[in-house]
Amino acid sequence: MIRPFSRPFSRLGLIALAFATPSLATAQVEQGPANAGFEPAFEAQTRAPALEDSTVQSERFAEGLEHPWGIAALPDDRFLVTERPGRLRVIESDGSLSDPVSGLPEVDARGQGGLLDVALGPDFANDRMIYWSYAKRVADGTVTAAARGVLSEDRTSVGEVEEIFVQSPVSQATKHYGSRIAFDGEGHVIITTGEHSDAPEREKAQDLEATWGKVIRLNLDGSIPEDNPFADGGGAPSIWSYGHRNIQSAAFGADGTLWTIEHGPLGGDELNDTRAGLNYGWPVVSYGLNYDSTPVGSGEARMEGMEEPTYYWDPVIAPGGMIFYEGEAFPGWQGDILVGSLKPGALVRLTLEDGRVTGEERMLTDVGRVRDVEETAGGDLLILIDAADGAVLRVSPGEADS
Repeated sequence: MIRPFSRPFSRLGLIALAFATPSLATAQVEQGPANAGFEPAFEAQTRAPALEDSTVQSERFAEGLEHPWGIAALPDDRFLVTERPGRLRVIESDGSLSDPVSGLPEVDARGQGGLLDVALGPDFANDRMIYWSYAKRVADGTVTAAARGVLSEDRTSVGEVEEIFVQSPVSQATKHYGSRIAFDGEGHVIITTGEHSDAPEREKAQDLEATWGKVIRLNLDGSIPEDNPFADGGGAPSIWSYGHRNIQSAAFGADGTLWTIEHGPLGGDELNDTRAGLNYGWPVVSYGLNYDSTPVGSGEARMEGMEEPTYYWDPVIAPGGMIFYEGEAFPGWQGDILVGSLKPGALVRLTLEDGRVTGEERMLTDVGRVRDVEETAGGDLLILIDAADGAVLRVSPGEADS
């Protein structure tokens, strides 16, 4: 019997497992035909068995937001939420919105750019430090950047602002900025980036001197950890992993593993167990196609020395933010991944066992583009609906049909 793996294998190294993994149930989430149609490297690497339908209900919690992008829970039943045009607001416990919080830098809101993720620092209770990522307009173009600052006691302003990361080199393309923020509990902040999409610039996802299409790992103050894989040379010292397309999901599992989900092109969204110094393949290999249906890079889905995704979607879900659920409201979900879908739009749940996806469920398929997910203190969920007249929905257990 093959033992399920708990760390990534190279794309070629998993082919043998495809023929030795025990057969799983065949019922799958309805999603239409694949675009690329590559054979997965192992069973349930895509189109995992459909989970039993959960009973959930949603209601509007906050309204009047313009393209909300990131949300973070404050410790007093309030929430920080970003709007892509450049506003940070506080959502009160009754769903009302504050005026914009002052003190944030100007953002580059062209194209897919703007104010992106927001997160509370790991010692927020003592230092009130918050972190955010954003598109920054510079003299020759645009970049992904991240900063931190101290949220005032009355939550109306941010002070002591300092930039901790600025992507390099500069891009002309106002697409694929990433960017999620996560903390590993060991004094490091993770910042994900995109590769700005356009060919041939997207090749910089493979360039270890560029911070496009990378996972970035820094100390909380923006300095470089000594144990980063390229801290002693061979690449930009801030890089943790490379070969990514556009990562807009990042979260740490209970065992400390960093999981990311990146947008594919026409098919090929990837869930990755994201490890130090490893190459995740873009744009050399992909389980998707270019938007004009031509092959990506080599035209292959896997190649020696490039990591195999733990899971992929074809057609895409267009991933938003993700969490590992920890609450009591949905006890059967504890430890599961919850991720927003922008296209076709949904809340997606994945179950994991020994580093492998064992099931998938799609809920709230009629609410629109789900850009981020946050858990409340009581275990309900808040999901961001990304639209010009965007909103925050509260998701709670529904009543089972009698």
